[in-house]
This record gives sequence, structure tokens and C-alpha cells, in this order.
Amino acid sequence: MAVSPQRPLVAVLCLLLYFLRSGLSVPDPRQREALMKLEASMQTGGQVVLTDAEQRLDALLFKMKQEEIRKADFPPSMHFFQARHLIDSSPIFSLMQKMPKGGALHVHDLSMVSVDWLVKNVTYRPNCYMCCTDNRSIRFIFSSRWPKALPRCSAWTLLENLRAKTVNVTDLDNSIEGNLTLFTHQDPESVYPSQDVVWDRFEQGFLALWGLVTYAPVFRDYYHEGLTQFYADNVMYLELRALLPEIYELDGSFHDTAFTLKTYQEVTTRFTDQHPDFFGARIIFTINRGVNLSVMVRAVEEAMKLQRDFPDFMAGFDMVGREDSGRPLWFFREALSLPAERGVTLPFFFHAGETDLEGTDVDQNLLDALLFNTSRIGHGFALLRHPVARDMSRKRGVAVEVCPISNQVTKLVKDLRNHPAAALMSEDHPMVISSDDPAMFGSSGLSHDFYEAFVGFGGLSSHLGTLKQLAMNSIRYSSLSPPQQEKALALWQRRWDKFISENTR
Repeated sequence: MAVSPQRPLVAVLCLLLYFLRSGLSVPDPRQREALMKLEASMQTGGQVVLTDAEQRLDALLFKMKQEEIRKADFPPSMHFFQARHLIDSSPIFSLMQKMPKGGALHVHDLSMVSVDWLVKNVTYRPNCYMCCTDNRSIRFIFSSRWPKALPRCSAWTLLENLRAKTVNVTDLDNSIEGNLTLFTHQDPESVYPSQDVVWDRFEQGFLALWGLVTYAPVFRDYYHEGLTQFYADNVMYLELRALLPEIYELDGSFHDTAFTLKTYQEVTTRFTDQHPDFFGARIIFTINRGVNLSVMVRAVEEAMKLQRDFPDFMAGFDMVGREDSGRPLWFFREALSLPAERGVTLPFFFHAGETDLEGTDVDQNLLDALLFNTSRIGHGFALLRHPVARDMSRKRGVAVEVCPISNQVTKLVKDLRNHPAAALMSEDHPMVISSDDPAMFGSSGLSHDFYEAFVGFGGLSSHLGTLKQLAMNSIRYSSLSPPQQEKALALWQRRWDKFISENTR
């Protein structure tokens, strides 16, 4: 990362000390200017030196942002579902799409591909059955014969037959799509009046996706399509939180988790070979935090085995699911201590602080994640309320994976200008921007979240240097080895220089 020489910063500090010691009763304009420069230098990207071409693009971005902020409907102050069409028409967003953003380090396996592709591609395949549950959700399965009834889901229908009998197939497809995403054209505050309602729909959506995505022929295509969509959004590297489900075949037989991980690896290798400027992907093995201790012990043991068998592809281990209703990290301390006790390296990438329930057992996950030497902190929304954890993460270089749209949709914050990450960005806290579950939110792989961070968190203070550092952070704080990081940064720099050249002509 190119940073400015330290001499100017030292000069500013010396000037400040002079003024403070002089005891002047009337503030000197030079003191004010020095303070402003010092504060600006401390923010994310504050010490990145911009080339002449970058400065020209930065000036253009500043004018764009001034116009954006003056609008009556300022997108970061609105719910993303209502603001998406405004963002999509923004010239800033157009630049975010073109900009090489580095890596997406916090993305979940079942929500990386647009639901439009799933409905129009996957549900039109032969042998696809659907049923409606008694709580108004849907389930899918591919089968060579009529599927057996499930609890709360007994009436299976072959989609091919259903579409043949349906007058308006578009309405049917739209209805199916609505069950696979949280996005709504209605008032989101009315549709999702509480966090409980949001998370219930969230979980039902994943259950609906399960039977589609875990079918072996679809699974390969789905992941390849996910890589394609992130690549199209100018993401060059991906770290995917994956449950590693047992993949099933048309005859009902299943493959184990090693098969699933190997499939991920094979598809990644093929995609990288086809796209030389895509650096690759790694998997973070996950399990739902609602399981009991014995299941967690088995999961950690399996993770250690997979780490041994796939050392270059598996990045580590994490827990997923709603933090507020799941068990806290400390509950699983016996299982999470196994790698250290056995002398095995198993990096952790814990979700922690994705809550606004201050003082609860769950609220201690941030400290516990750091006690277990987590490599990064997923979300970290509550970090500002934990000064000790905040200081530890800074000193250790443990980056927070900030997912702006996700935190807003799950009702942790309403106006993204008030997101805690705005304060973290003002002091250059270790941070990366990611998208969590873009398909669930109807967002792009990474560009929508970068827009919200740049325009919402940063206001007029953030600049091209901010974007540049956030992109480089996504490589520096990745699970890649130092030599791999240097190689990835060199690849990213070539794409960045091309982006600057094409947008400053």
C-alpha cells in the first residue's frame, strides 16, 4: 500500500504541540487547519498517496457525491429495498461497479447467486418437485420418482406439470422468486416490522433454497454461476462461508462433505483457469450455532480433518445463524479448544457482535472471539460498545467484516450514516466491506455495499484513497499466505491502474 511519508504528519503534530503549549486564548486558523489535516490523515485511506490521474478521478467523485447528498431522497438514509433503484441510477454506483474491489471475504454459500437465475434456470430442469408448507413457505427436491411426504410439506407437485396447467407462468415464477429472497417492492417496514420477522423469513428462504442448490448437477452450476456473478461485479477473490452439505443425486443417494469441498475446489480451479485475472476462492467451513455441544465437537473434528486434507483451499471454521437466538461462543469453549489442545492449526473466522442486545451472553461473543484468536470478526456491529475488544482487534490487526446492507435489512441500523462502522472508518480500524447474503437482499456481489459504505459511512470525507485502501484491505486481511497476498495485490494493482486510466480520459 502506498502511504504518504511520515514527515508531514510529524510536522502537523509538532505544530499542534506548539499551539497547545502556547496557551493562545483565540484559536489560530493554522491550528484549525492542522487539526483538520490530522483528523483526515487518521481515517481509512487518509495516508494513501494518489497519483495525478487518481486525483482527477477523486475530484470527479467528490462532485458526484456533493450532488448525491443534496438529493431529497438520499439512498443511505433509506431502506435498501426502497433505495436500490436510486442507487442503480447513480453515477457513483456506476463507478463502483467498474472498480476492482479486491476480495469479498464474508459471503454465504446459499445466497451468492441471484434468485432470478435459480428460478429461470434451475426450477425449469427436469424432475424438479415443489411443495408448499403449512407456514406458507416452499420446498424443492429433484427426484426420479414421486417424493415421499415430509412433515408440514406433504403435497409435492412436479413443476413441469404445474407450469403446463398454469395460465400465467410469469406470476408463478415471481411467486417462487418471492419465497427465495427478502427483497420486496412493498414498504419493508410494514413487511418486516421486527427482527424476529426478518430472521424467520431469512431462515425459511434458506430452507427453500436447500433442495435446489444441494442437488449435485445444480450444485456445480450454482457455484460456477456465483463465481461468474462476482467476477462480473469486478471481485477477484472470494472467501465463502459454506455449510458443506451432503450433496444428493437424482436417485436419492448422498455424497459426504469431503466430496462437497472437493467439488468447490474443482469448480474454482476450472473458473480460475478460464479467467486469469480472477485470483481464486477459499472455503470457510460453517455450522449453525444452534447445535448442541456434542455436535459442535464433531464439527470441529471434521473441520480439522478437512483442513489437513485441503490445506490450500480450506481457510478455516465459523458458526452461522442468528446470533441473538443461538448459543454464545463461550458455550462451545470445549469444542473450540480442541485444535489448540491437539496442536492443530484451524483458523477461526467468527461471526461476533451482530447484535444490539447489550450486556447479554451473546454480546460477549466479541471478546470470546478474540480470546479464541479469531482471524477476522464477522459483522462486529457491537464493537463500539466494547472498548477492550475494539482495542484488541486494532492491535492484533483483526479486521471487522462490515456488511452494510445486511445490517440494515436485519434492522440493526435504519440510517446507514449512523452505522458504527462510520466511526471505525474515521480512525482507520482494520476493516473490509462485504455483502453477506446478496441474493437474499437483491443486491450485487459487492458494488451496492461499497456504495453504501463510501457514500453513507464516509459522507464527504471519504475519497478515492478510502476506496483504494478498502480494496487492498480485502487482500491484506484475507486468509491468503503473505506471498499469495503480494501476488494478488500485484494482479489487483494492474486492474486498478486500468480502471483509473479508463475513467480519467
